This record gives sequence, structure tokens and C-alpha cells, in this order.
Amino acid sequence: MAQLRRDYDQFVKLNTEIIVAGPEKAEAFRDYWTKENLPFVGLPDPEHHVLKLYGQEVKLFKLGRLPAQMLIDKSGKVRFVHYGHSMSDIPPNEEILKLIETQLLTNYLSTRISIASP
Repeated sequence: MAQLRRDYDQFVKLNTEIIVAGPEKAEAFRDYWTKENLPFVGLPDPEHHVLKLYGQEVKLFKLGRLPAQMLIDKSGKVRFVHYGHSMSDIPPNEEILKLIETQLLTNYLSTRISIASP
């Protein structure tokens, strides 16, 4: 989460909200967010509702979830998914920011084209 905090302002400039879902209960989540002063949304998911909704894996022998990163647009459509194989298998922020910029440009051009079409 340190990498997300480091580049949080760049995500905000792209009108992107970061939501981190984790297996901890609400109190533990709140305490961690307060201690680390994280600027983005933390969503406790101890019952794995979000995990199941988006297909995030749980590896019992690794005692928890494998990392997953997703770009979900404002309509709820998943635009990008990366399921990590280990806790170190997380795409760099630069890659995610480029994907967001590409998606914004694609949406902008699509809107312009549809407006210009008869």
C-alpha cells in the first residue's frame, strides 16, 4: 500500500479513487488506516464478499489472499484485472496510471465520435 500512497496524488489527478479491500475486520482495518494515515478508502472484507465478487484467490497454505488489482469504471465495468501469484507480484503504479490514461483517452474519443455522428 506504500506504493499507492506514494502516487496517490497522480491517481486523484486522473479522477481515480483507490479502494483497498482486505480480509481484516472493521476495527483492525480502521486502526491500521489511522496508524498509517492512508489517504484512500479501506474496505474490510472478512467474509470475502468482495473477494468472491471479483474472483480474488485465497491460498490457505499462504494464509490469506493473493494480491489483485482491478480498474473498474464508473459504470461498474471491469477494465483491467491483474491477479498476483505472490505478494510481490503487483504491477507498478506507472503501469496502472498509463492504463487509466489510455482508458480516459479511449472514453473521450468514443464520446467525441458518438457526439459527432449523426
